[in-house]
Formats: sequence, C-alpha cells, structure tokens
Amino acid sequence: MSNFQSIDKEFDKKHIWHPYTSMLNPLPSYGVTHTNENKIYLDTGAELIDGMASWWSAIHGYNHPKLVAAIHQQASTMSHIMFGGITHAPAVELCKKLIRITPKTLDRVFLADSGSVSVEVAIKMALQYWISKGHKGKNKLMTAQKGYHGDTFAAMSVCDPVNSMHSMYQGFLPEHIFVAAPKAKFDDQPEQQELDSLEQAFIEHHQDVAAFIIEPIVQNAGGMNFYSPYYLAKVRQLCDKYDVLLILDEIATGFGRTGKMFACEHADIEPDIMCIGKALTGGMMTLSATLTNEKVAVGLSEGEAGVLMHGPTFMGNPLACAVANASIDLLLENNWQAQVSKINLAMTALQRCESLPQVVNVRTLGAIGVVEIDKTVDVAKIQRFFVNKGVWIRPFGKLIYIMPPYICSTEDIHKLADAIYDAINESQY
Repeated sequence: MSNFQSIDKEFDKKHIWHPYTSMLNPLPSYGVTHTNENKIYLDTGAELIDGMASWWSAIHGYNHPKLVAAIHQQASTMSHIMFGGITHAPAVELCKKLIRITPKTLDRVFLADSGSVSVEVAIKMALQYWISKGHKGKNKLMTAQKGYHGDTFAAMSVCDPVNSMHSMYQGFLPEHIFVAAPKAKFDDQPEQQELDSLEQAFIEHHQDVAAFIIEPIVQNAGGMNFYSPYYLAKVRQLCDKYDVLLILDEIATGFGRTGKMFACEHADIEPDIMCIGKALTGGMMTLSATLTNEKVAVGLSEGEAGVLMHGPTFMGNPLACAVANASIDLLLENNWQAQVSKINLAMTALQRCESLPQVVNVRTLGAIGVVEIDKTVDVAKIQRFFVNKGVWIRPFGKLIYIMPPYICSTEDIHKLADAIYDAINESQY
C-alpha cells in the first residue's frame, strides 16, 4: 500500500461532488488505490470483484497491456491536436473500424467526447436535417418512457419523464412526445394493442416529429427494461411509414453487451443515426461517436447552415482514438461472443434469488443480469455489505444489477450472484 498515494477522504467529502450525491449528506466514497484485470483494490487492502465494469465501459477489465501500450505509444507522439482543419491516423483508422462493424448504411462519423454529447449531436443532426428540407415544424422528438440518454439538457429532455429530472427542470427542458415504455419482454411478441397504440402516436404527431429515439432492446438506467425485438422492428417500420428519423442510443448496449455487437441486430434493423460510447475505448478514456447515413449527412449539409453545428475542443482526440482502435481490435481477437455467452450462462446463478419473497423479477441478457426487488435500496447500506463480501456492485432504485467485464470467470460471476442473494436474504438493502 505504501507504493500508492494516500487519499484525503475528508477533503473529498467536504469539497468534491460525486455522481448524484448530496453535499450535505454525501454517499460514502471508497478509496481506490489501483485496479487490475477485473479487480478493484481499496486503500484498506480489500480486493473487490468488479460487477459494474466502471459503468459498463471496462469490457476488457483494467490495465490490459494492449490498451496501456496503445496509450503510451500515442502519448509519445501526439496526445492531442485540434480537429478543425486537421486529421490524423488514429481518428481515420477508428472511423474505418466503426463503419466496418456498425450497420452497413452508417458511413458518416462524428467523434465526440461523452455519451451525452453524442446524443446531443444526434438530436442536432435530426433537427438540422428537417430544417434543411424546409420542414422547420418537425422540431419535436418522440421517445418511450423508461428511457435514459444522459444528463445534458437535450439528452435529459428525452429521459423518462417520471423517474428522471423533468420536474426539476420544467420550463427549461424542451417538451417532447412520450409513448408508453415497451411492454413485451425480450422473448415475446408485442400484443397488437401495444403496436396499435404506438402507431397512433405516430399518426397524431409525425408532422411535428423529427426523430424517434430509443435504447435498442435494453432500456438501461431508466429501469433496465428488456423488451422485444419485434417492438424495435415496428418502430423502424413506423419511422419509415411516417417520415421520421430513427436514433438508436447504443451507448450502453453496444460492443457486445447484449450478445450482439450492437443491440439493433436482435431486430435486424438499421437506424438513421446511432450513438455509441462507454465501451468504445474499453473504459480507458472518454470518447463517443455519432454515426449516420448518407441521406442525413448530405441532407443536413444542403441546408442554409451548410455544416453540422457542433465541434468539441477534444473532438477526435488522438489518445482516445488510439486506445479505441486497440479496444476494438482486442474485442474481435478475444472472441467476444464466447466471452459474453460464458458470462450469460454463469448468470443463471441469479435465478436463486427468485425464491426470495422480496424479489419481483430476475432477468438476464448477454452480459447483463438484473434482480428487481420490491423497494428502493439504501445505496450506502447495501454497498457497504457488498464491499464486505468482496464485490463492487452499485444498485439504483429497486434494481440490483451487474454488467461485469467480459474477462470475468464463472467463479467471479457466481460470487457476484451470491452476494446479491445474501444482501436480499439478509435484508441488507
């Protein structure tokens, strides 16, 4: 432990904001000294199995030598350069890779610096496309309840209107059109009533709607709702029928997490615009991208502005692009399908939780496992319990879930599942 810098936790508690944490009564923050593979090491000496992959981004675990080497090599030549009027090999190679692995019509790439920003860019693309076509009235978005798309303002405006921050920012957020969350589960076909209701929303609002935005197959931070590929296919069909663009937010679902490289493949559809982030760099650095097709890219460029009105300072950051290239190569080399299938099989251990009376539902898909309970968890209490059990799991609301690195062993997944069972069984939440 002497090799690691000490952490001033009192200063942290008094002066530093953490995500969704009060400055009056902040949630505890555990001091981390280092990470390796799928383990987190605390300043107490504790070793934790990471069940969260650092909010679903560290798919290869931590400190992978190929990713570390990519950063070192790039840092030795060019860590950053403005992207305005300049290009470089890491960005070009990354965009080639992204075009190769994403749906085939997505061949124009905008590089940004966070998932929320990629959503902002997607929304701008959709709005500018219709402005350029002379349809300025198509300035609304349509989306499903239970969605989450980020914490910046445009992204917030299409998050779930009940469980997000809509009420707090009422009057500041744009008001968009919400349809019911998908009800049919992953293995089911939607009832006709659900599809008819969805189409009715398109009939009533399509003249005002620029795009429909949704997380494909898994609505993540808005409720971990796994829904039917048939529903997603119907959304694509209705967007085509009523002249509405389709934005798919693959930030959390991309790069193999659901068992497909991108979750839209479950429905065999392609969006007009796709947002990716999180696992793009293997959790090493912040980077995102918004991809679109020729129709949208050329269409918005033909408008009065002539350009897409966005340009982050760190757009196309060479360091981030270099490690993203290495992460994608590693994903393909590692036979990620086999890795995710192995994790999914191990997650059957979560089914034991179904015997507990507090458990409402247990569901798994790809490398995602969710246990839904009957009341909101006490995050501080349950996290303390998990740390004492040697695992890192960060629940929210009524959901205790894991989205671990793909390198986890069956034994690691079982330990995570056992900790969840014990926490519920012993009412440590």
